[in-house]
Amino acid sequence: MAELSTKQYISIRLGNDLYAIEIKYIENIIVMQNITRVPKAQSYFLGVINLRGEIIPVMSLKARLGLEKDVFTPTSRIIILKPERTAAPVGITVDEVNEVIDLSDEDIETLTYDDKEVKAAYSLGIGKYGSDLINILNVPELIGKDE
Repeated sequence: MAELSTKQYISIRLGNDLYAIEIKYIENIIVMQNITRVPKAQSYFLGVINLRGEIIPVMSLKARLGLEKDVFTPTSRIIILKPERTAAPVGITVDEVNEVIDLSDEDIETLTYDDKEVKAAYSLGIGKYGSDLINILNVPELIGKDE
């Protein structure tokens, strides 16, 4: 029998929905800070922040996924992601960071989409965690590709 692999994820909230990001992609989680706008950037790109002397681009995860507009609150966070070792880090804004969760392969249902649906590639599937359903984000696809 094949051994099931279990991975660790950080569960986050966007609006009322739960999402998860595999921990290996997360470099840092910081409180919301002033984001400097950059002219002529993509609509989901909020601007840049200065994190300990490093300039990091920040995107709205909600805008990237085609959800409602961001409303930043005291629980809002910027998650610094690094899709690959060689790639530059990118920040994403989320409404809330919840907890670290473990999901095994059997906890995740992969979804089949129409190939033409671009945003479908942003999800690796739906994870079952207790009574919650959590959308597992495909980080390299989400921040690695420009429209």
